[in-house]
Amino acid sequence: MISTKTNSDQRIDAYINASEEFAQPILSHLRALVHKGCPGVKETMKWSFPHFEYNGSILCSMASFKQHCAFSFWKASLMKDKKKLFPAVEEKAMGQFGRIRGMDDLPSDTILIAYVKEAAKLNEDGMKVEKAKPKPKKEIIVPEDVMKAFKKNKAALQTFEAFSPSHRREYIEWITEAKTEATRVKRLTTAIEWITEGKGRNWKYERK
Repeated sequence: MISTKTNSDQRIDAYINASEEFAQPILSHLRALVHKGCPGVKETMKWSFPHFEYNGSILCSMASFKQHCAFSFWKASLMKDKKKLFPAVEEKAMGQFGRIRGMDDLPSDTILIAYVKEAAKLNEDGMKVEKAKPKPKKEIIVPEDVMKAFKKNKAALQTFEAFSPSHRREYIEWITEAKTEATRVKRLTTAIEWITEGKGRNWKYERK
């Protein structure tokens, strides 16, 4: 049964009603359990599917597709997962419980409510998921043959050295990823020509 709580969102009513017939009872059930596990939760729509917020942060979300539903805890990586439900699911895009095609694919109400309460506690404590640090980019190493070609054209060398690291990397990767020696030589010749003219590797696609 669809919630009629004051902190419900009519857009979620519409979303559930517009979902496939098999999905409607699943979504309504998940919605009711989230409210039971976290009475102060607020409903909203983000990225075109239902989300539940608590204490200023997203708590969880649910979505329906043609043949399955998905449910996700926003801070799943911080949860203890005492019942070891999360690791069994490799399709992270499908949420922590995989493809939900029926009520039997869900953990018991008691377990799910306990998980909701744990997720709510994380929000209460202001816990945040640390973003993965970007991997440092490899140092730009100019191959010997490329450097020799640059030394024969001082204008190209000066322009190349003045380029941003990303521009230099684009050229070096383009040259070194050539499948054959003939292609490599052709790319190097073209690169020298373009660099001398002050053009970036993707100059054809750059906005003028």
